[in-house]
Amino acid sequence: MQNIHPKTLQDLEFPTVLEQVSARCNTELGKEEALEIKPLADKTLLLDVLGQTSEYLASFSNDNRIPNHGFDTINAELKLLKIENTTLEISGFRRIGNICKTVALHHKFFKKFKEYYPLLFSTAEQLDINVEIPNSIDYVIDKFGEIKDSASDDLRNIRLRINEMRGKINQSFGVALARCQSSDFLDDIRESVVENRRVLAVKAMHRKKVKGTVMGNSKTGSIVYIIPEATLSYTRELSNLEFEEKEEIQRILNRLTNDIRPFDYLLKQYQGFLTHIDITAGKAKYALDMNALLPEINEEKELFLRDAYHPLLYLTNKFKKEKTWPQTIQLHPENRIIVISGPNAGGKSITLKTIGLLQVMLQSGLLIPVHERSSVCLFDKILTDIGDNQSIENHLSTYSYRLKNMNHFLKKCNNKTLFLIDEFGTGSDPELGGALAEAFLEIFYEREAYGVITTHYANLKALADELPHATNANMLFNSKTLEPTFQLILGEAGSSFTFEVAQKNGIPYSLINKAKKKIERGKVRFDATIAKLQKERSKMVQTGSRLQDEETKAREEAERLEKLNAKIKSKLENYQELYDHNQRMIQLGDKINTAAEKYFIDNKKRPLISELLRIVETENSKRRKTTAKQAKAKQTQKKQVAQELEKKIVKVRQEKKIEKKKAIQKEKNKPRPVFKVGDRVRLQDGKAVGSIDTLEKNKAVVNYGIFTTNVSVDQLELVETKK
Repeated sequence: MQNIHPKTLQDLEFPTVLEQVSARCNTELGKEEALEIKPLADKTLLLDVLGQTSEYLASFSNDNRIPNHGFDTINAELKLLKIENTTLEISGFRRIGNICKTVALHHKFFKKFKEYYPLLFSTAEQLDINVEIPNSIDYVIDKFGEIKDSASDDLRNIRLRINEMRGKINQSFGVALARCQSSDFLDDIRESVVENRRVLAVKAMHRKKVKGTVMGNSKTGSIVYIIPEATLSYTRELSNLEFEEKEEIQRILNRLTNDIRPFDYLLKQYQGFLTHIDITAGKAKYALDMNALLPEINEEKELFLRDAYHPLLYLTNKFKKEKTWPQTIQLHPENRIIVISGPNAGGKSITLKTIGLLQVMLQSGLLIPVHERSSVCLFDKILTDIGDNQSIENHLSTYSYRLKNMNHFLKKCNNKTLFLIDEFGTGSDPELGGALAEAFLEIFYEREAYGVITTHYANLKALADELPHATNANMLFNSKTLEPTFQLILGEAGSSFTFEVAQKNGIPYSLINKAKKKIERGKVRFDATIAKLQKERSKMVQTGSRLQDEETKAREEAERLEKLNAKIKSKLENYQELYDHNQRMIQLGDKINTAAEKYFIDNKKRPLISELLRIVETENSKRRKTTAKQAKAKQTQKKQVAQELEKKIVKVRQEKKIEKKKAIQKEKNKPRPVFKVGDRVRLQDGKAVGSIDTLEKNKAVVNYGIFTTNVSVDQLELVETKK
């Protein structure tokens, strides 16, 4: 794409998209450069950038996650490396070392998984991996940012002497402290620290008895702080050694800087690579948040956006947990221009912006939120005229600005251009402005440009209907409520519903009729016809949607029933097989039991063994030869069926137990009969009926004719009372 006008990017809200991408980058350089993303002119480069973003997006859903690419910028270090006799600080070396290690890690990773990330690998492969830089830094600087003793022999020796000298200082101070303590020269606090040095807290009256340098007094003057003379001598030597240490460290850092200086260009490449990875990761995260992808890019000049979402609107509604309506639109050589009409607030402008923004995003290397079967082409120019463009500073009205913009369109528009115009022809007298807009549209059409415009003008709708490679479209409205459905319908012009919307908002009917009389009768009839067609379309769409939903539900129910039927059939077969198996086992058990009884009677082993062998051979003849794997699978299946059946049997048993308990409880809750002598009774769960001869203390003697028995009254059931 050729250089795109900043106003076009502003019209399409592309800078807002870049701000959202920038917010998803990790590094400062990545955030800054993400805001500078522009459409790419080189198609090969564009396809490579899109492919890399798509690969990074795929890494979020597989096991081979790309390593962390975070780094601290080294721009200041790169500037210093270009200046002779400069020395980098330790923090700068650490930043350089970390960048080198991160690049090496990514290079190794992409090489290992180049089948998953071929385009990212090809970018990493172009880098020359230098291990000497991080190794030389690690040789000198440890992980805590300190210079190692091993950085040079001189530094090691100096630090050994420093440690020895610190030991002497502590020893000499300890001796002086003990001596003064024994002489009672010291205050109760004994010692303190002044100017980062240990000092003796000497009582003021004994100050002249202690040899050393006075470092100060207490606020009351009762204590004098003194460094012992021997300690002071060692302290001076320590200061000299520490100065030598600093000089040696500076010499080491100078040498390390000079070693790295020739690789400043390589380090700049490393930083550029990681910045590129950061921006790619930011674009991939942005794509993930709005379900974006890389659609097919064709050479046939076909733009087919299926279920396309406006990114900013989608993310805003997603945050609010509100629904966003997608749009489907198609431009191709046989249908190059679409004229969208219909009432305001129906979604015409947002549809226009969606098309333009998605095209700019794609040609800038960003993935777009569309259906995976979408297909897009690339344009050399994108021209827009969207929104109110009054300019007080330049003394331009909306219409003047639009005419100036149309003149720009005439100069730039060709067969590789996509133009997007909102409210085409407005800002002037409707008839004159409409006529001029019609003339512009004819020129754009003759130049075979692709475009989408929104308008209320009937002459532009009529022109789109007449031109063979242009078409009308409208934003569908609910015919009853006049509420927008935000669905784009191709092939039909839209009514503005001017009078219908006015009536809905309470404008008197007489005033609306008066307005109708003031305009041409043909125009009213034309708009009424369009409105009627839109209402019919709305009804058809609603009916179609309802029928489609019913068909989907019926199909899902049929599939569910079919699966349920297959499941029941499979279970019945398994249960039948288990039942047959159990029946065979019972029959086999009966045969073995018969043989065992016969052996018990005659105690003859031979007939028993013969019978057992016959039974085994008979059973084996019924078996089919199977592999160990099949036998194991069969056994597992039987076990599963048996377990499933056992669960159900346990459930049935529990239910029966509960029912039995309820029945017993019910019996207990029944009013107990009052027995009298002569009543005919029977034992609970018994069949024999007798009569009561005597009753005494909850005991009854029941006469059964042949015999009598003494039982508890609680065990009896009344059969018949004595008459």
